[in-house]
Amino acid sequence: MPKTSAGLLLYRFGQRGLEVLLVHPGGPFFRHKDAGAWSIPKGEPLRGEDLLDAARREFAEETGHNVTPPFRPLSTIRQASGKFVHAWAVEGDLDPARVRSNTMRLEWPPRSGRLAEFPEVDRAAFFTIPEALVKINRAQAALVRELAATLDAASHGPAPSETTSPGEASKL
Repeated sequence: MPKTSAGLLLYRFGQRGLEVLLVHPGGPFFRHKDAGAWSIPKGEPLRGEDLLDAARREFAEETGHNVTPPFRPLSTIRQASGKFVHAWAVEGDLDPARVRSNTMRLEWPPRSGRLAEFPEVDRAAFFTIPEALVKINRAQAALVRELAATLDAASHGPAPSETTSPGEASKL
């Protein structure tokens, strides 16, 4: 059975326009990887845990910050590994330099029998949409594109024909 993760895509409107927060995985496997290695803060739900609750918990564990509603549901995506990622977008801001992640234990070096502790996330940053599409895991790029399209559509408001009669629309 494929694994499931739940996460949050934090966004803000900064000086450079729409920006999203991405995190870089900690540990030795991702140390020298950049393009395609970043992710939304996410993780696996606990047994019986609501997916949005899991996303909020994982965000707090991986960034050291809490976020508040409203949460916009995004489409579920499937990563190359087969893992399904359920995500929500939430508007907010935080200082990426103040991100503090929980840690994970990993046998390092491999087959050494020694366990080493690494942060789950070693850094975070806000990226514009074009930057994020280069940095983020290929499958998760769909979440960034969906958020950008949703916010773009919302910023343009309803079409005149949706709010006015045909005669009134011609006067606009």
